[in-house]
Amino acid sequence: MASIGIPVSLRFGRLTVENVVKIGRYRHNRYPSHTPFLNQWLTGQRGMGAATSQETKQNAETTASEESENEKKLRMETESLAKEIDLLSEKKLELEDKYKRALADSENMRQRLMKQIEDAKIFGIQGFCKDLLEVADILGKATESVPKEEVRESNPHLKNLYEGLTMTQAELHKVFRRHGLIPINPIEEKFDPNFHEALFQQEVQGKDPGTIVVVSKTGYKLHERVIRPALVGVAKAP
Repeated sequence: MASIGIPVSLRFGRLTVENVVKIGRYRHNRYPSHTPFLNQWLTGQRGMGAATSQETKQNAETTASEESENEKKLRMETESLAKEIDLLSEKKLELEDKYKRALADSENMRQRLMKQIEDAKIFGIQGFCKDLLEVADILGKATESVPKEEVRESNPHLKNLYEGLTMTQAELHKVFRRHGLIPINPIEEKFDPNFHEALFQQEVQGKDPGTIVVVSKTGYKLHERVIRPALVGVAKAP
């Protein structure tokens, strides 16, 4: 085969379809007998290029499809995780609310128990005090029943008895005060239903309506708790 003359500018360039076309045109002009061979080679190259282009397009479509499937799976997993987070958040809030309520209930119960313990310490003797009040009433009536004019040196027995009664009464009231038992003797005070119990009403000159004018029985309170109201008579308007 006769040697093919190729221009210098194309001899050392890259072997591409464009260069080959240029070479083919150059040879066709100078060597017409070689043209079928070059045409066959160019056709093959174009066919390979088309096949390569189709394969590349198919690969791109497959990759895009795979990426679309992956994105869909990722989106579904994200939505599932978001729902799970919402459920866990609601459960957390519910548990926090239950915890706070339980804590408040336990604190209220603790305070009630402490109050009951304190009340038991203070008012545990309430029943005993009520029983002693009857003794104090009897002792007071016995002291009042002694005629004061008869208490003199010429009557030593009555004098000693009276002094014994008054001393016992004074000591009993000291014991009462020591344990927080305070008498209520509201003479000349305004009637208060929290501390007094009215037995009767009567018109009294110079007294405002609602003023206590008679105390039939002394009342008592134990540490600000009334265990027996004073029995009184109250003045009324004329």
